[in-house]
Amino acid sequence: MRIFDSHAHYLDNAFDEDRDALLKHLFSTDVCGIIEAATTAEASQKAVALAQRYDNLYATVGIHPEEAATASDSDLDILRRLAMNDKVVAIGEIGLDYHYEEYCPCDVQKIWFRRQLELAKSLNLPVVIHDREAHEDTLAILKEYRLPGVLHCFSGSVEMAKEVLKLGMYIGIGGVVTFKNARKLVEVAAMIPEDRLLLETDAPYLAPVPHRGHRCDSSLIAYTAATIAEIRGVTTDEVLSLGKDNATRLYNIENLAQ
Repeated sequence: MRIFDSHAHYLDNAFDEDRDALLKHLFSTDVCGIIEAATTAEASQKAVALAQRYDNLYATVGIHPEEAATASDSDLDILRRLAMNDKVVAIGEIGLDYHYEEYCPCDVQKIWFRRQLELAKSLNLPVVIHDREAHEDTLAILKEYRLPGVLHCFSGSVEMAKEVLKLGMYIGIGGVVTFKNARKLVEVAAMIPEDRLLLETDAPYLAPVPHRGHRCDSSLIAYTAATIAEIRGVTTDEVLSLGKDNATRLYNIENLAQ
């Protein structure tokens, strides 16, 4: 069963020396799909351009909370225009990040979170949510809008996961679940319904054990899936199949190129 990476950043500088060679290799081996997640209006333009070069690479467009302090109305117009492209599958990566509040005040983050949720609602697109040390506010705002989407790189408790699931949203799990201190995430991985689990890398970040600390790429989802399979008492292939089926359902991807 091949890998679908529901959240990666191949436009990161870590891939500047071998981006195309790596993507061609991944798509020729174990990877059947990748979602390239954007973080600014400019990055959104680049993400769409990259997605247009590979049949099974798709893009999200959005402004990350760390970047919201410099966002403008014209950026929102750019996102709206880009979202009309058939390779754009969601608005994201959007949300709240109170760990890096010095990059953008919380009140400004909330404004841009809501503006982009409104955009997603108007375009009938799902959302990709970034939530770091902002669980309460993130959940409260998501309850206001009740849009389809995913909490990427989930870091909350089982109790929060239950609230997210009540909203009809998906939960994205990456390499952190393989870390020794990932007790809460292990509990979450055990309780997620089969039809709400997404697999991701956040590449080039958060590589799973035994590659922790090195550059991550989509092929390493195999280790994440193996850990989740052990937690859930199923096979790795079953977990990979769930990840692919759920991603293509959420992002309305009907046919992956063979």
